[in-house]
Amino acid sequence: MEEKKYALITGASSGFGEACAELLAQKGFGIIACARREERLKRLCDKLRLTYNCECIPLCFDIRKQEEIANAIKGLPKNAIENLSVLINNAGLAAGRDPIHSGSLVDWEEMLDTNVKGLLYLTRIISPIMAMKKRGHIINISSIAGKEVYPDGNVYCASKHAVEALSKAMRIDLLSHGIKVTNIAPGAAETEFSLVRFKGDVDKSSAVYDGFVPLKAQDIAEAVWFAINQPMRVTIADMTILPAAQGSSMHFHRSFMEDS
Repeated sequence: MEEKKYALITGASSGFGEACAELLAQKGFGIIACARREERLKRLCDKLRLTYNCECIPLCFDIRKQEEIANAIKGLPKNAIENLSVLINNAGLAAGRDPIHSGSLVDWEEMLDTNVKGLLYLTRIISPIMAMKKRGHIINISSIAGKEVYPDGNVYCASKHAVEALSKAMRIDLLSHGIKVTNIAPGAAETEFSLVRFKGDVDKSSAVYDGFVPLKAQDIAEAVWFAINQPMRVTIADMTILPAAQGSSMHFHRSFMEDS
């Protein structure tokens, strides 16, 4: 009998991470759900257990703190570690939107610590486990901002460009260890992203999506499943996923309101 596979997902308490957790639970994976918001993680795991009879392990830690990550991973059950086949590096955020000469150093550090260093910390712990087994799949959630820059996006764009570069480098470094690496770059998606970027300002956040239908978190989860579900001979290296109304990081057809 084949052992249950586990997926470890960061930023699992909302947005893309939560959608990935639900879809992979539906597909039969055990879920290791990681985030800072303990109560949300508990609700997610309760839901997945009830709905899909899924093993869901909540891990509450701050992705910016290497010691917290290491301690959390050490506490995982042996079978979850031994059968960990998918790592989804999803935790990330944009903080503020200011030109470079007036940007907040606090915002810059939060973005770099979360989007780049956090991804590295966790990958450094999980990739040797996968390498020992000669199998595994790492999914890095980047952004259209990792392929293009836009006004006042400076450090956020830089952090996501780093994710793109790291995805390419990981794919090369881990090639001989049987580990696939996929980079997924979403465009405009209606999650908590803009609400976080504008520090809870609902008006500014909602205005981002005025006049068009943005991506849903489930759209990215489906892309993740597509990448994971390929035969061993296939690696999906990179996907850019935009809403139909978006042509680039800055170009939108804001009267395009069709959704189906």
